[in-house]
Formats: sequence, C-alpha cells, structure tokens
Amino acid sequence: MTAMHRAAAAVAQLEAEGVDTVIGTVVNPAGLTLAKTVPIRHVSTFADPGLGASPSWHAFAADQTGIAFTESAGVIGDQRVRIDPSALRIIDDGLAWAPAAFFEQDGTPVATCGRGTLSRVETALRDDGLEATVGHEIEFVLVDPDGGRLPSTMWAQYGLAGVLEHEAFVRDVIAAAAASGVGIEQFHPEYGANQFEISLSPLAPVPAADQLVLTRIIIGRAARRHGLRISLSPVPFAGSVGSGAHQHFSLTSPDGPLFSGGPGPGGMAPAGQSALAGVVRGLPEAQGVLCGSIVSGLRMQPGNWAGAYACWGIENREAAVRFVKGGAGSAYGGNVEVKIVDPSANPYLASAAILGLALDGIRRNAALPPETTVDPAKLSDSERERAGIESLARSQMDTIAALNDSALLRSILGDPALDMVVAVRRLEHERYGDLGPEQLADKFRMAWSL
Repeated sequence: MTAMHRAAAAVAQLEAEGVDTVIGTVVNPAGLTLAKTVPIRHVSTFADPGLGASPSWHAFAADQTGIAFTESAGVIGDQRVRIDPSALRIIDDGLAWAPAAFFEQDGTPVATCGRGTLSRVETALRDDGLEATVGHEIEFVLVDPDGGRLPSTMWAQYGLAGVLEHEAFVRDVIAAAAASGVGIEQFHPEYGANQFEISLSPLAPVPAADQLVLTRIIIGRAARRHGLRISLSPVPFAGSVGSGAHQHFSLTSPDGPLFSGGPGPGGMAPAGQSALAGVVRGLPEAQGVLCGSIVSGLRMQPGNWAGAYACWGIENREAAVRFVKGGAGSAYGGNVEVKIVDPSANPYLASAAILGLALDGIRRNAALPPETTVDPAKLSDSERERAGIESLARSQMDTIAALNDSALLRSILGDPALDMVVAVRRLEHERYGDLGPEQLADKFRMAWSL
C-alpha cells in the first residue's frame, strides 16, 4: 500500500472517530518541536508530497529569535515536511497527531533530519543482525503560565503530597496518554519542587522517540487545562538539580539479548560489553548532541544524578552510564541507561548517537573498562585518572569543539546533521555565553516547552 493509500485509509478512520484537525511535528537540531497543522481532508497531502518548509527550520535557535544560517540552511530552497500516516494517533477533542520527517521535493530524505538519521542508524543495526529497544524518561517542572515558580510548601522529594497537590493534572495526563496509546510505566514526583518524571514503555528506536514527542504534547496540553505550564529546560531555576531526559536501551541478536543471561558483569554477553564500552568511550564527543545547550552545563554537576563523569556502573546513578541488571525486578531485562541526556536534546539525534556508539563498540570488539562501584565524585583526581574516569565538559565551547572534531560522530550522524547541531549551539554561546546561571535559567526556562 502506498503512502497515499495509507493516508486515505487513515483519514476515513479518523473522520469516523470525530477527528477534524491533524498536527504534524518535527524536532530540529536545537531540540525545538516545530509543527504544521491541517484540516483532516488535507492529511493525504501532508503525507505525500508533504508541506513546504524552508531549510531554515533546521537553523531555528532556542532563544526564539536566532537563526543559525549555514550554507545548507538559509532562505533559499524549499523542503517538504511529511507525516508518517502509519504513526497517526488520536489525542482528543477532534485532534490527532503524527510524527513527520524532512524530504527534498523529489522525495529524497533530508540528511539533516533527526527522524531520518535515527532511521538510518536503526537500519545499520538491523544490517548487523541487531534489534534495539529504547525507553525514554521525561523530567519536567510545573510552573505558572508566565514561567514563574509554583508554591512548594508541601513538596517533598518523591512525596505523596506532590501527587495529591496536582492530582487532577496527573490523572488527566494518564487518561490522555492511555487514550492516545502512549505506554506510561510510572509517573512520580521527582527531587526538585514541582518536578515530575514519567517513564515510557520501551519501543523500537524511531517509535520510541515519536512516543516521547507525543507525550510532551499531552503533558503540555494537560498543564494548560489546569492553568499551568511545563518547563522542559535542563535547569529551570538556577541552583536546582535540573531535569534529565534519560534514555534506556537494550540490544538483541539472533543469539539472544546482549545485556542479560551472559557471562560478563551484570549478565552481559561479550557483544553487550563491547556495546557498553562504545557508549562510555564516545560520551565526551557525543555530549554536544546529548546535552549540548547553553543551559546544559548548569545541570552537569556532581551530585545531580546527571552523570558528570564518563564511566559506568551497575545501578550507579552518579555514573554517566548506569547498567540495569536483568532479573525479577527488571521487567524488560538488562539494559543501559544513559543519564547525561537532557530535554534540550533532539531525542531522535540523541538515540542515533547512543545506538551508533554502541554499534561501533560491537564492530570494534571494544574492551569494557572497569566498573565504577562508588560515587566518582568521591574519588580524588589521581584515583579517577588511574581508573580512566574522565570528567565530562561543563563548558559549552568545549562540548561543541569535541563534537565538531569527532570523526566518529560524523560517521554516525552524518556531516549535515552534526554541522547543524554545532551551528545552533555556537549561536547560543555567541549570544548568551557571558550570562550567569540565574540569567541563563530565566532566559531559557520555557525554550523547549510545549
């Protein structure tokens, strides 16, 4: 069935269910969620040939005014944003949503597109006989409609009071997610005041990132209904622990899972150890994709459970890479959690970078470094050096330079996608690199919000 036929069938089904409006979204290299909206009767056109969009969409910056023009992203040219009709989901009240990707007018995928990049990495894994599953976490802070702090008199870390204070919002999100087919594993108050976390059911890489985007839309709509807004900033308020967007992943080969039932640490198979080694080794270069915004460095501090050190450990929440053992307490078996990812990242590019590093580790038969069994911040500099534990960059310029100079990340993401990430992050630094923590937090509190 062609895309046009799939879209026509989807239109008929959606109309029967009362849908009159469809939103299609893309996420650009600055982590911004961009959208086009059509009446239901134009869904077929939205799917193929798609709707026009300037190449500058890739260059829009997180400050809401900047455009990081490059030779390939400027005012000349016209691309097409195409929704994936097979991924259409009904939200509610006559509204449906679908993820979209960028294509040239002749139908060629645009190399800068995050969803397309992740699709290419997923194909590379399959070509090597590997199947990946990704589970996303969403941390966010509830704020007032102007982005201000909410009262937190009764708030306690992970406390029931937080749920009861915002019970209507929490239940609204859960009901809307269920109606849209979103798998919520858990929803709980977090460490920071008015901060929550949602863990999503694991899926294949592209559908998992799609589900994350849809969940953010659901959360943003629910907050509005209750006179609130959500902040998806890595650090909404200076001095706070910040919000992460941790990604869990697992890999399976024809011989079985790579992170469960094996002879290695935590039950890893030999290929699983190499995959984990590839991720740990590549983090300093991938940091610009995973947590490279002008605000990200405020979160990348020891003691924030943000993974400030490039190391791994079994159930070690201060390591940048936490290994979760399989067993009775782990419903999905052994998996790897990359803790440094934050909400300013493009989730498609972040998954592509992580999975690409894992695949590179497997192909190189990389040796797994020793496990870090303590909080790395409690080790002396000399102890960390002997253990090969590297402190991840807290300077945005260092993060950008490491990404820009990385032949490995260029081979995984491709030059167009990587160069665009570097361009938008450089613009952030050029404009706002001299601001202090409070000014940065205030400026970008709502930059990635929906």
